[in-house]
Amino acid sequence: MIENAMYDQASGLRRMTKLSSTKVITVTGGKGGVGKTNVTLSMAISMAREGKRVMVLDADLGLANVDVMLGLRAGRNLSHVLAGQCDLQDIVVEGPYGVKIIPAASGTQNMAELTAAQHMGLIRAFSSLEDDIDVLLVDTAAGISDMVLSFARAAQDVLVVVCDEPTSITDAYALIKILSREYDVQRFKIVANMVRSYREGRELFAKLTRVTERFLNANLELVACVPLDDRVRQSVKRQKIVVDAFPRSPAALALTSLASKAMTWPVPSSAGGHLEFFVEKLLVKQTPAPTPNEAPIGE
Repeated sequence: MIENAMYDQASGLRRMTKLSSTKVITVTGGKGGVGKTNVTLSMAISMAREGKRVMVLDADLGLANVDVMLGLRAGRNLSHVLAGQCDLQDIVVEGPYGVKIIPAASGTQNMAELTAAQHMGLIRAFSSLEDDIDVLLVDTAAGISDMVLSFARAAQDVLVVVCDEPTSITDAYALIKILSREYDVQRFKIVANMVRSYREGRELFAKLTRVTERFLNANLELVACVPLDDRVRQSVKRQKIVVDAFPRSPAALALTSLASKAMTWPVPSSAGGHLEFFVEKLLVKQTPAPTPNEAPIGE
């Protein structure tokens, strides 16, 4: 019996090591209406079609819309988890191509006003998930709330979606400024969304980098220029995502290309020294798992 217990523990640790390679990407933006959720779900579906095991966290906790955009009905959501009524695993629903969705609550003010401790508890809860996940995409709320900052800091990559509007650029800069100066996040991947041409996307990126290079110690990389495309609006009306409804449309092709690029971004091999998604698994990865014939320390 002792040998079996030792073997089970070793197997569990090795399984956690395998899970520690989960790529975590937070998709955010300074203001609402820039297309964050469409970018997130388009990436998720594109990755899933390539055989990746993908999970999406709807982190707009008070104004959830991921499940609505997909036409899904979620019986329970994160509000039930935080109330202690169920575990995180219990609320996972399956979307198109097997994408797993963690739904948030909609129209619930207290969900938008969680404490820092509750944010930490939610991020840590992901280490208890039983699902094998290759990619976790976190779709945040707009703005610079503590919730947005917590989820951005806990990811490996921060994807900032920006439109060619003065308020979008100003708010994106404010978000990058806070994350870089106060939370030591120095690398940001930029998506120029709803642009009329690739040149317009490059000019939008140049506007943003002119102020960040002057005032901030932050590295910005333009990773996609997604064209303005009426098929996106048509897809939303159908409660489908453009890469699924109109896969050959200009926006869908750009978003599919972004997803392919994102899958090549490296995953850290160790914890970064602050609260991260799946951090317990990263810590386990740094500690060799005992073999079936090797008793754990203290046994």
